[in-house]
Amino acid sequence: MKNFLILILLASFASNLQAQDRTIKGKVSQLESPLANVQISIIDSDIATRTDANGYYQIIAEPKDMLLYEYPGLSDVQIMVEDVTRILNFEMTQKIEQLDEVTVKGSNRKSQNELLQEYAYNPNLIKTAYGILDSETAPGKIRFLQENQINDVGVCILDLMRNEFPGVNVVGDCVYGGLIYIRGLNSVSQAPPAVYDVDGQVLTQTPTWIAPAAIKRLAVLNNLAMTTRYGSIGAGGVIVINTKASEYSRTVDGKPIDYAKVKNNRYDNSALSSIQFKEDKPSYLNELLNANTEEEAKMIYANQIKKYSSSYYYVLDAYDYFSNRWKNQEFAEMIIHENDRVLSGNPNALKSLAYIYQAEGKFKEANKLYEDVYTLRADYAQSYLDLANSYRELGLNQKAAAMYLRYDYLLAEELLEKEEPVKVIMDRDLNNLISLKGADLVSTDKVNEIKLDDDFKGTRLVFEWSDSEAEFVLQFVNPEKRYYKSEHSLVADAERIQSEKRSGFSSEEYLIDDTLRGNWLVNATYLGNKSLTPTYLKATVYYNYGSASQRKETKVFKLGLRNVNQQLFTVSNAVSVVSN
Repeated sequence: MKNFLILILLASFASNLQAQDRTIKGKVSQLESPLANVQISIIDSDIATRTDANGYYQIIAEPKDMLLYEYPGLSDVQIMVEDVTRILNFEMTQKIEQLDEVTVKGSNRKSQNELLQEYAYNPNLIKTAYGILDSETAPGKIRFLQENQINDVGVCILDLMRNEFPGVNVVGDCVYGGLIYIRGLNSVSQAPPAVYDVDGQVLTQTPTWIAPAAIKRLAVLNNLAMTTRYGSIGAGGVIVINTKASEYSRTVDGKPIDYAKVKNNRYDNSALSSIQFKEDKPSYLNELLNANTEEEAKMIYANQIKKYSSSYYYVLDAYDYFSNRWKNQEFAEMIIHENDRVLSGNPNALKSLAYIYQAEGKFKEANKLYEDVYTLRADYAQSYLDLANSYRELGLNQKAAAMYLRYDYLLAEELLEKEEPVKVIMDRDLNNLISLKGADLVSTDKVNEIKLDDDFKGTRLVFEWSDSEAEFVLQFVNPEKRYYKSEHSLVADAERIQSEKRSGFSSEEYLIDDTLRGNWLVNATYLGNKSLTPTYLKATVYYNYGSASQRKETKVFKLGLRNVNQQLFTVSNAVSVVSN
């Protein structure tokens, strides 16, 4: 690709970030109670402190420093300091000892990271919801079916398992469903049927929707030492299924697996709508909303700004209020200009306003903000993606391609951290640009030659959050009212959070193909951001992705109230986004 686009200007990499000490303050708790004597240190330095009797602490650090929080019996927490880090409040959780993570001298036991690197070529490994199991060191026998042993003639897993393993009995069929008994129908213990661990998702319903040809590796666990971690539902044994996955898992027909189906749960309409969520609005906004006239609202604003002049959240709320409630764009922009000091120099604030501008179709204004963020954070992968996509919104396709390639160049020169999830999204966006706007970049006969292999067609959802400390749960409800959840938090996936921090990335994508047409509901539960402040979440929905008729819509949400499931929007693979 570079051979054909090298003529596009690649500006040299230069970060203007300088080491700048700042005081980090916060409170550490456990089970909602203050935690005293937590040791906080900066890794690879002699700087350390402890929390006081009320759980409070403060420590001097600089951007890129890694803070380590330690307390006996609780899991260690590592948090990277950023340019905007000032307050870090959070809860520590109980430590869960995992023997396969322990390194013993003279032992052949390997870490989870080592096993993950070996998985592709080591047939003795299986990925479970509780980590990777190695049959050579597991506390019992694991029976495998490898990819080359799987007969894809069968319709579902019931066909695949029938008469495959001694002592395993299959009841039912692929049409009406069935059960699998691992320990035998005549077992003295009268064991229940097996449960299933599919790509880390545990379910009790037999996954008859997964075709045998979509399975990469299958393992049967019937040893008590290996199934107890599944609790009482694992009493009948566990069948672990690792599907063939690249960026997303596919079924036998090449379609992405619907992970809402790979969860044994149904949506109960419990998420609150925006109308029900009205109580979450801050008091100042309720005061503005109660104004009967625009002049009254301006008087209220004049009084409020004296109190909230240091809060960019207030500035953005006031802008949004006058822009949408009274359609007064001039006054709304005046609010931004008069309070520029609160926004400038703060990447989180600038990105939040850029999100709002994009949702309003103010692409030039958003572009200026993304250029400012890039200047502040030239070592953040997100800066390159945001600026490239912003140039594309303005029709500046060569500039967009230059930003994608600049990021690629800096990775090759090892000037930026390379993280695979980041590269996947970057490559998909660049390939999409080449596919649809290649004539603007190179001669027509070269377009197909430089395109990457990306055959996804359907609806693409890309989420981005303004604060990298933000923690939340996204819930996707399919047209059959089954849901799938994705949790973004330190507790759920500390390695992922650290990877995002290292690379400076705060985006995630989800792909919906046309296998199941209808309305998909997207909800979110905000878990906080360690500073007790809101976070802005941007959702970009691409319809007919990868086709000539591709179009997109941008939605922005201010997440504030914690631990409440909130409806965001409904998306259909046939119609446009519908707000709640």
